Amino acid sequence: MKFICLGYLDTGKWGTLSEDEQKAMVDACLAYDIELRKGGHFAGGEALLGAETATTIRWNDGKVSVSDGPFAETKEMLGGILILEAADKDEAIRLMTRHPGIRMGSFEIRPADEQFMAQHPVLKSI
Repeated sequence: MKFICLGYLDTGKWGTLSEDEQKAMVDACLAYDIELRKGGHFAGGEALLGAETATTIRWNDGKVSVSDGPFAETKEMLGGILILEAADKDEAIRLMTRHPGIRMGSFEIRPADEQFMAQHPVLKSI
């Protein structure tokens, strides 16, 4: 099964770390991602630039509106995504509780809707 893991970074905690501590945290996260790859669990992922670089688009009054940044103001910003292969949700949770990034925020873990592709033949041809 595929699980999408949304990693949220507590910017307050991150801001209290020295540059060396931040580098050590990034290195630890990357090392764990390598461990997940070796175990066949890492199916993809990306780190994201800060929320200040984001653009939000939405449908409003019959047209698209464009605004800077995320819609909600929060201490935690979406810092990255990880696509995880796991036998079930319990295994996904177990794997992500060992991810060093958990010390800097939270992970939202959701099963991917793998039936979506099967139910929409036009997507299978892509």
